[in-house]
Order: sequence, then structure tokens, then C-alpha cells
Amino acid sequence: MRASGYMHGLVITAVFAAAPVSGHHGFASIFDMDSVVTLHGRVSRYDWRNPHVYIYVETQDESGEMVEWQLEGDPTPIMTRSGWTSTILTPGDPVTVRINPDRNPERKHALLVSLTKADGVFLTPRSGGGASSARATSLAGIWDGLTGFNARQFIYGRLTEKGAAAQAEYTEADNPTSDCVPFPLPTIVAAPYLNEIEMLDDRILIRSELFNVERTFYTDGRGHPENGERTNQGHSIAWWEGEVLVVDTALYADNRAGNRNGIPSGAQKHSVERYQLSEDGTQLQIDYVIEDPEYLVDPMTGSMAWSYAPNREPMPFGCDPENARLFEFE
Repeated sequence: MRASGYMHGLVITAVFAAAPVSGHHGFASIFDMDSVVTLHGRVSRYDWRNPHVYIYVETQDESGEMVEWQLEGDPTPIMTRSGWTSTILTPGDPVTVRINPDRNPERKHALLVSLTKADGVFLTPRSGGGASSARATSLAGIWDGLTGFNARQFIYGRLTEKGAAAQAEYTEADNPTSDCVPFPLPTIVAAPYLNEIEMLDDRILIRSELFNVERTFYTDGRGHPENGERTNQGHSIAWWEGEVLVVDTALYADNRAGNRNGIPSGAQKHSVERYQLSEDGTQLQIDYVIEDPEYLVDPMTGSMAWSYAPNREPMPFGCDPENARLFEFE
């Protein structure tokens, strides 16, 4: 049952800008992205786990006291592709780091911009992606979300009273990913990770490196099951409209931050995604519309582009609950 066809032509008139959100929480609301501070110090700890790598650096403050900074990096797959390893730093290593400091000056916590070792090795947490000259002839293969990450879009209309109240009450401790619960759409497709698409006779599988999520799109003509089980990623059916793969998803489980930016998602959440190869075959263009009348008056729309990356390999994610709670997600 293709209940979603009418959604394709919706026009949103009441729009406010959605703050771009990177990784698990809203970086711009936690870190001062306009301020770059340089610190010289020594590594005290190096925590190579997911969902975030943390580097702890001891340095002198303005009064000459030694303080320890907690520097937040990306997950291990992204940092590995950017030249990092689990042994590239050891306690005592002298380093120079550039950081975006926490907006709360009481916290010695920051987002890592770059790190330089004493031997001149220069590292950044998110430099391992990049455009490829390889060209795909179908949706099948490996796709990298890093290149299109900064150009992704989330457009919101009006929220319901319940949605606005939930957003206003949202705290960093509310995000389910702090308990290693994966993101649903839209975040699962809008993150800077590798995704593998496998085309089968009766279904299409998309395996995301992020939280090792596998989504199944049934292409055998079935509809959504009546009173079916509600799951984190929902139940997806798909069909082709020319060269565009249309994916209709319902039966989402409740998620406290399922519609991003502190907006929950509920039992009425319904989404339509459209996947199409770019003309030159180097990118996969993704557009989506999300309805959730319990929380959204107007549908949410968005877009993302993945780059074809046939020579890259997805890596295990393995969310560590203790690591996930080191800094609660927004």
C-alpha cells in the first residue's frame, strides 16, 4: 500500500532554520565554533572507543596550575580513515592542539580541531573522506556520507504544542543514543559514515556503519503490516519511479529525539525517502519528507548526498555505553 505518494509535492510555508547537528549532539550549542584556542601540553589519557574518541591533555592554565582538558573527537571509523590509530598517542606525548572550547567556561571540555605531535605529525579528526572519480551504475555498493555532510539540510515547519513543549524541555541526558540506541531517519542517512547498499530480488539492504544499523526496504509489492511491530528504524517498503527509488517507512518506535533538535517522534511518524544517482554516477542524492502529526504541524524535509566509494570498507562501530555517557548527548 503506497500511502505516501501525495507527499511528494508538499510546500512548507512556515520554515525556521534547523541548526546543523554533527555527530551525536548539537556541536554549535555545546561548543563555541567561532573560537579556536591553541593549547600546548602532554597527553594524559587516550580513549579509543565509540561513539567518540577522547583525548585528555594536561596543560597549564593562566595561573600556572596544571589542568586536564577532555577533547572530543569522532568515532573510530572516521578517525581511522583520517590517519589515526589506537596507538598513535600514548600518555606523556607532547602535543599542540587546536580546539573549539565548551561554551561553559567552567568545563575543560572541547571539540578537537587538530593535533600536532612533537615529531610533526599533523592530525585532524575528519579528513578521511573525499570525492572519488569512480562512477556507479546502480545504487549497489559503498557510499560515503562525509563529503556531503556540511551541505545536508533539515527544514522544519511549525511544531505542535506537544512538540514545542518537548523541545523546550529537552536536556542533554534525554537522548537515547547515550544508551547506544541508534538514530532513526533522518539522522541515520545524514551522518558522515559509510553505507553499503545490497540489491536483492525482493528487498534492498542498507547497512550503515553508524551503530551497525541495517535497514531493509521490501520491493516485492507488500504493504506495511497491520498492527505490525514498531521498531527503531520502522518498516520500509520501496518501489521504483523511473530511476528513483522511493522508500515508504511506517511503524517507527517512539524516540525522544527521533526528529532531531530535541523533537520526539511517535507512533504516527511516517517518512518517504527518494534515492537517485547523480548524472555522472559519483553521488547518490537523497531527499526525504517526514510526517509526525503528534509533534509536527508541517512535515519536515531534508536532503543529503553520499559519494560513491567502492574502494573503502565499512568498519565495526561497537557503541560502548560507558563512553556514550562521558558527555550526554543533546
